[in-house]
Amino acid sequence: MQVKKYPKAILENYSKILIQLGLVLSLFLVYEFLTLKSYPRDVKEMSGTILNIEDLDKQIEVKPIEMEPQPETKVTLPEKILKVEDDVDVKESVIESTESNEFDAVKTTVEKVIVDAVEEEEIVEDVAFVVIENVPIFPGCKGDNAQLRACFSDQIAKFVSERFNSELASDLGLVPGSIQKIFVVFKIDKNGNITDINARAPHKKLQDEAIRVVNLLPQMTPGRQRGKPVGVKYGLPIVFKVE
Repeated sequence: MQVKKYPKAILENYSKILIQLGLVLSLFLVYEFLTLKSYPRDVKEMSGTILNIEDLDKQIEVKPIEMEPQPETKVTLPEKILKVEDDVDVKESVIESTESNEFDAVKTTVEKVIVDAVEEEEIVEDVAFVVIENVPIFPGCKGDNAQLRACFSDQIAKFVSERFNSELASDLGLVPGSIQKIFVVFKIDKNGNITDINARAPHKKLQDEAIRVVNLLPQMTPGRQRGKPVGVKYGLPIVFKVE
Protein backbone atom coordinates (compact mmCIF):
# COMPACT_ATOMS: atom_id res chain seq x y z
CA MET A 1 0.00 0.00 0.00
CA GLN A 2 1.47 3.33 -0.95
CA VAL A 3 1.45 6.13 1.65
CA LYS A 4 0.28 9.45 0.39
CA LYS A 5 2.17 12.57 1.50
CA TYR A 6 0.53 15.85 1.76
CA PRO A 7 2.94 18.79 1.33
CA LYS A 8 0.97 21.02 3.70
CA ALA A 9 1.26 18.47 6.56
CA ILE A 10 5.05 18.37 6.52
CA LEU A 11 6.40 20.56 9.37
CA GLU A 12 9.91 20.77 7.96
CA ASN A 13 8.69 23.21 5.43
CA TYR A 14 7.90 25.72 8.27
CA SER A 15 11.14 25.32 10.25
CA LYS A 16 12.79 28.40 8.78
CA ILE A 17 9.80 30.56 9.54
CA LEU A 18 9.62 29.36 13.13
CA ILE A 19 13.34 30.04 13.65
CA GLN A 20 12.95 33.59 12.36
CA LEU A 21 9.96 34.22 14.67
CA GLY A 22 11.93 32.93 17.64
CA LEU A 23 14.85 35.26 16.88
CA VAL A 24 12.52 38.26 16.58
CA LEU A 25 10.83 37.45 19.90
CA SER A 26 14.17 36.99 21.69
CA LEU A 27 15.48 40.30 20.32
CA PHE A 28 12.32 42.04 21.47
CA LEU A 29 12.70 40.67 25.01
CA VAL A 30 16.37 41.72 25.14
CA TYR A 31 15.44 45.20 24.01
CA GLU A 32 12.72 45.56 26.66
CA PHE A 33 15.08 44.35 29.34
CA LEU A 34 17.72 46.91 28.35
CA THR A 35 15.25 49.78 28.25
CA LEU A 36 13.79 48.95 31.70
CA LYS A 37 14.34 51.88 34.11
CA SER A 38 15.97 51.28 37.43
CA TYR A 39 15.24 53.73 40.31
CA PRO A 40 18.06 54.50 42.74
CA ARG A 41 17.29 53.88 46.37
CA ASP A 42 17.82 56.77 48.78
CA VAL A 43 19.75 55.76 51.82
CA LYS A 44 19.02 58.00 54.80
CA GLU A 45 21.56 58.28 57.48
CA MET A 46 20.25 57.54 60.95
CA SER A 47 20.94 60.30 63.40
CA GLY A 48 21.13 59.84 67.11
CA THR A 49 23.31 58.32 69.69
CA ILE A 50 24.66 54.92 68.92
CA LEU A 51 24.95 52.74 71.93
CA ASN A 52 27.60 50.19 72.18
CA ILE A 53 26.37 46.96 73.67
CA GLU A 54 29.70 46.44 75.40
CA ASP A 55 29.23 49.74 77.28
CA LEU A 56 26.03 48.46 78.89
CA ASP A 57 27.97 45.89 80.86
CA LYS A 58 29.98 48.56 82.62
CA GLN A 59 28.76 49.60 86.06
CA ILE A 60 28.31 53.28 86.89
CA GLU A 61 30.14 54.24 90.00
CA VAL A 62 28.35 56.69 92.34
CA LYS A 63 30.48 58.65 94.70
CA PRO A 64 29.13 58.79 98.26
CA ILE A 65 28.28 62.30 99.54
CA GLU A 66 30.12 63.17 102.69
CA MET A 67 28.03 65.09 105.26
CA GLU A 68 29.78 67.83 107.15
CA PRO A 69 29.59 67.31 110.92
CA GLN A 70 27.47 69.99 112.63
CA PRO A 71 28.79 71.61 115.77
CA GLU A 72 27.16 70.36 118.93
CA THR A 73 25.13 72.92 120.87
CA LYS A 74 25.56 72.88 124.59
CA VAL A 75 22.72 73.83 126.91
CA THR A 76 23.88 75.53 130.06
CA LEU A 77 21.57 75.42 133.07
CA PRO A 78 21.73 78.08 135.77
CA GLU A 79 23.54 76.90 138.79
CA LYS A 80 21.51 78.95 141.26
CA ILE A 81 17.79 78.52 141.79
CA LEU A 82 15.90 81.47 143.25
CA LYS A 83 13.63 80.69 146.13
CA VAL A 84 10.42 82.62 146.67
CA GLU A 85 9.33 83.05 150.24
CA ASP A 86 5.73 82.22 151.07
CA ASP A 87 5.47 85.04 153.60
CA VAL A 88 5.09 87.74 150.98
CA ASP A 89 1.51 88.97 150.81
CA VAL A 90 0.14 89.07 147.33
CA LYS A 91 -2.87 91.30 146.78
CA GLU A 92 -5.40 89.84 144.41
CA SER A 93 -7.22 92.30 142.21
CA VAL A 94 -10.85 91.51 141.61
CA ILE A 95 -12.07 92.33 138.10
CA GLU A 96 -15.75 92.98 137.97
CA SER A 97 -17.57 91.68 134.94
CA THR A 98 -19.17 94.28 132.78
CA GLU A 99 -21.44 91.77 131.07
CA SER A 100 -25.08 91.92 132.04
CA ASN A 101 -26.90 88.86 133.14
CA GLU A 102 -29.50 87.73 130.70
CA PHE A 103 -31.94 87.22 133.56
CA ASP A 104 -31.49 90.75 134.88
CA ALA A 105 -34.25 93.11 133.81
CA VAL A 106 -33.12 96.10 131.81
CA LYS A 107 -35.01 99.18 132.79
CA THR A 108 -35.50 101.82 130.10
CA THR A 109 -37.58 104.93 130.09
CA VAL A 110 -39.75 105.34 127.03
CA GLU A 111 -41.22 108.71 126.41
CA LYS A 112 -44.80 108.66 125.25
CA VAL A 113 -45.11 110.12 121.80
CA ILE A 114 -48.45 111.60 120.96
CA VAL A 115 -49.24 111.87 117.30
CA ASP A 116 -52.06 114.14 116.36
CA ALA A 117 -54.28 112.51 113.78
CA VAL A 118 -55.01 114.87 110.97
CA GLU A 119 -58.17 114.06 109.13
CA GLU A 120 -57.82 114.44 105.42
CA GLU A 121 -60.57 116.41 103.83
CA GLU A 122 -62.64 114.27 101.52
CA ILE A 123 -62.58 115.59 98.00
CA VAL A 124 -66.11 115.60 96.62
CA GLU A 125 -66.60 116.23 92.93
CA ASP A 126 -69.11 118.70 91.60
CA VAL A 127 -72.66 117.43 91.17
CA ALA A 128 -75.10 118.39 88.42
CA PHE A 129 -78.19 120.37 89.45
CA VAL A 130 -80.57 117.72 88.09
CA VAL A 131 -79.19 114.95 90.37
CA ILE A 132 -78.21 116.87 93.52
CA GLU A 133 -79.87 115.59 96.70
CA ASN A 134 -80.40 119.03 98.25
CA VAL A 135 -80.48 121.85 95.69
CA PRO A 136 -78.89 125.26 96.31
CA ILE A 137 -81.36 127.75 97.77
CA PHE A 138 -81.92 131.06 96.01
CA PRO A 139 -82.48 133.87 98.53
CA GLY A 140 -86.21 134.03 99.39
CA CYS A 141 -87.13 130.51 98.17
CA LYS A 142 -88.93 128.20 100.65
CA GLY A 143 -90.59 124.78 100.73
CA ASP A 144 -89.48 121.19 100.22
CA ASN A 145 -86.70 120.11 97.88
CA ALA A 146 -88.94 119.99 94.79
CA GLN A 147 -90.32 123.46 95.50
CA LEU A 148 -86.83 124.82 96.14
CA ARG A 149 -85.68 123.35 92.81
CA ALA A 150 -88.48 125.03 90.85
CA CYS A 151 -88.06 128.33 92.72
CA PHE A 152 -84.32 128.32 92.02
CA SER A 153 -84.82 127.96 88.24
CA ASP A 154 -87.57 130.62 88.13
CA GLN A 155 -85.58 133.16 90.10
CA ILE A 156 -82.44 132.64 88.00
CA ALA A 157 -84.37 133.15 84.73
CA LYS A 158 -86.15 136.23 86.08
CA PHE A 159 -82.88 137.71 87.40
CA VAL A 160 -81.07 137.32 84.06
CA SER A 161 -83.95 138.55 81.85
CA GLU A 162 -84.34 141.73 83.89
CA ARG A 163 -80.63 142.62 83.67
CA PHE A 164 -79.66 141.43 80.18
CA ASN A 165 -79.02 144.31 77.74
CA SER A 166 -81.19 143.49 74.72
CA GLU A 167 -80.12 146.67 72.89
CA LEU A 168 -76.95 144.86 71.82
CA ALA A 169 -78.99 143.23 69.06
CA SER A 170 -79.41 146.51 67.17
CA ASP A 171 -75.77 147.44 67.75
CA LEU A 172 -74.67 144.14 66.23
CA GLY A 173 -76.99 144.58 63.25
CA LEU A 174 -78.95 141.41 63.92
CA VAL A 175 -81.92 140.70 61.66
CA PRO A 176 -85.23 141.78 63.26
CA GLY A 177 -87.42 138.80 64.10
CA SER A 178 -84.44 136.44 64.45
CA ILE A 179 -84.11 134.34 67.59
CA GLN A 180 -80.74 134.42 69.38
CA LYS A 181 -79.66 131.61 71.74
CA ILE A 182 -77.00 131.89 74.42
CA PHE A 183 -76.01 128.98 76.65
CA VAL A 184 -74.33 129.67 80.00
CA VAL A 185 -72.82 127.17 82.48
CA PHE A 186 -71.73 128.18 85.99
CA LYS A 187 -71.10 126.63 89.38
CA ILE A 188 -72.47 127.36 92.84
CA ASP A 189 -69.51 126.31 95.00
CA LYS A 190 -69.73 124.78 98.48
CA ASN A 191 -69.73 128.29 99.97
CA GLY A 192 -72.68 129.47 97.81
CA ASN A 193 -70.62 131.72 95.51
CA ILE A 194 -71.02 131.87 91.71
CA THR A 195 -67.82 130.66 89.99
CA ASP A 196 -66.54 129.05 86.77
CA ILE A 197 -68.84 130.95 84.37
CA ASN A 198 -68.66 129.88 80.72
CA ALA A 199 -70.89 131.12 77.87
CA ARG A 200 -71.41 130.24 74.21
CA ALA A 201 -73.13 132.69 71.84
CA PRO A 202 -73.21 133.61 68.11
CA HIS A 203 -71.42 136.88 68.85
CA LYS A 204 -68.64 137.74 71.28
CA LYS A 205 -70.55 140.71 72.77
CA LEU A 206 -73.59 138.55 73.54
CA GLN A 207 -71.30 136.05 75.23
CA ASP A 208 -69.65 138.72 77.38
CA GLU A 209 -73.05 140.20 78.32
CA ALA A 210 -74.32 136.81 79.51
CA ILE A 211 -71.22 136.31 81.69
CA ARG A 212 -71.63 139.80 83.15
CA VAL A 213 -75.26 139.22 84.14
CA VAL A 214 -74.66 135.77 85.70
CA ASN A 215 -71.75 137.17 87.67
CA LEU A 216 -74.27 139.53 89.37
CA LEU A 217 -76.22 136.66 90.98
CA PRO A 218 -76.42 136.87 94.79
CA GLN A 219 -74.75 134.44 97.19
CA MET A 220 -76.87 131.36 97.82
CA THR A 221 -77.17 128.51 100.27
CA PRO A 222 -74.91 125.77 98.82
CA GLY A 223 -76.29 122.43 97.71
CA ARG A 224 -75.62 119.26 99.73
CA GLN A 225 -74.76 115.71 98.77
CA ARG A 226 -74.87 113.05 101.54
CA GLY A 227 -75.18 115.86 104.07
CA LYS A 228 -72.02 117.71 102.94
CA PRO A 229 -71.90 120.98 100.97
CA VAL A 230 -70.68 120.46 97.41
CA GLY A 231 -70.31 122.42 94.21
CA VAL A 232 -73.33 122.32 91.93
CA LYS A 233 -73.15 122.78 88.13
CA TYR A 234 -76.07 124.64 86.54
CA GLY A 235 -76.85 125.23 82.87
CA LEU A 236 -78.85 128.31 81.86
CA PRO A 237 -80.19 128.80 78.30
CA ILE A 238 -80.90 132.43 77.36
CA VAL A 239 -83.23 132.89 74.38
CA PHE A 240 -84.51 136.22 73.06
CA LYS A 241 -86.13 137.54 69.89
CA VAL A 242 -84.71 140.54 68.07
CA GLU A 243 -87.42 143.19 67.54
